[in-house]
Amino acid sequence: MSKPVVRVVGLGPSSAQHLTAHTTELLTSSPVVRLRTRIHPAADAFSGVSSYDDYYDSADSFEVLYPKIVENLVELASTSPNGEVVYAVPGSPMVAERTVELLRLRSDVEVICEPAISVIDVACARLGKDPMALGLRVVDALGSVEPFRGPGPLLILQTYAPEILASVADRLPRETVVTVLHHVGLDDEVIKELPAMELVSFDSADHLTSLWVEGLRTAGESMDDLVDFMRRLRAECPWDQEQTHASLTRHLLEEAYETLDALETFVRVESEGGDHSVAVAHVEEELGDLLFQIVFHAELGDEEGHFNFATIADGVRDKLTGRHPHVFGDVEVSGSEEVASRWEDLKKKEKGRESVTDGIAWQLPALTLYAKLLRKAQQVDLGSGTGENARAQAISALQSLNFAPSGVIDSQSTSDTESAWGDALSAIAMCAQWSGVDLEGVLRERALQLRSEIQQHESSKTK
Repeated sequence: MSKPVVRVVGLGPSSAQHLTAHTTELLTSSPVVRLRTRIHPAADAFSGVSSYDDYYDSADSFEVLYPKIVENLVELASTSPNGEVVYAVPGSPMVAERTVELLRLRSDVEVICEPAISVIDVACARLGKDPMALGLRVVDALGSVEPFRGPGPLLILQTYAPEILASVADRLPRETVVTVLHHVGLDDEVIKELPAMELVSFDSADHLTSLWVEGLRTAGESMDDLVDFMRRLRAECPWDQEQTHASLTRHLLEEAYETLDALETFVRVESEGGDHSVAVAHVEEELGDLLFQIVFHAELGDEEGHFNFATIADGVRDKLTGRHPHVFGDVEVSGSEEVASRWEDLKKKEKGRESVTDGIAWQLPALTLYAKLLRKAQQVDLGSGTGENARAQAISALQSLNFAPSGVIDSQSTSDTESAWGDALSAIAMCAQWSGVDLEGVLRERALQLRSEIQQHESSKTK
């Protein structure tokens, strides 16, 4: 015994002029016909056909609505005189039609989709775009809350309300140019370009509104291009071809320090107010140089068959997902201190470490290294004390220092000295810890100030 049939036809994206003769014949002569909705220009030509608009009015959500429509269609098909129901949907049955997806999942009904003009056809024809040549991607505005990813162009559907336009705007870079396609092919057609941040100003959005995004440069496309760029350098540049992981280590360190310097300058300039565009450009440049070093090592690893940029990126994301169970799991935390404490516990379990000091890079600058160890000491309840105790220790240690009467030259400088110097430095480091101060950054800032003073003094002596 054959299954009942749901024959799905499309009303096209606008008026009845887009209907095929076959679709018109089915809608006018079939014994059982249903429209998903009459809120469509082409529906006016079939005034005698029932719709599911009353279902829309009574349903609490689309998750409830669409299965209810599907159940009714299957029931109608099974009781129809010819074992078939004709079901008309806006646009094309094969584009963004959830009820058709649900129908196809049924084993008790046969689904036949008739060809129809879709919103894709109309949008591309109106804009003069070849979807295949451009690599057009069609996305659902309601399908996710994540930022849209490039490359473009994108045709964004289901943008039938101003609040959905606002959601789309939040998922695009603010300055992205978006073309609003509203009632395309109708007398009141509107085609309008807006920056994403102004999408909410278009308050006429309805079920015949969609969005076209011509260009969308996102991190994924940018990184793919950078990796391809690196491969070309390795293939064609003699210097890049000669490099190894070992030969690049000093460059990685240099770029890291240059990035740190640029960031500290940016923070200082921004705190002072005024124009910081030069500092911003410098940070962007130095971060790019540092990123390129990572891409270089990733390419070498790929050539050796060990790792590549994708495995590096996936690895750090997976690791940090596990380190943030309060974000990606059901763990609840009371604040940042508990997050930090849990972080260390997770690292110890993950790495199989016995001590909180395992894994510390001992090549760190001494002040940074000691500050890190002070934080580790607090995690094991060692030497908590108070800020006032640290201040008293620092004053006492400074008062006990001995000095050479006439100073010393560079060749006489040594780290093998009396313990009072270590006491003084460690006490000051503890004071900084209690105050939340990065001594390494403070001393670097003072070094920059001293450089300026030296240069000013040199300049004044030459005048």
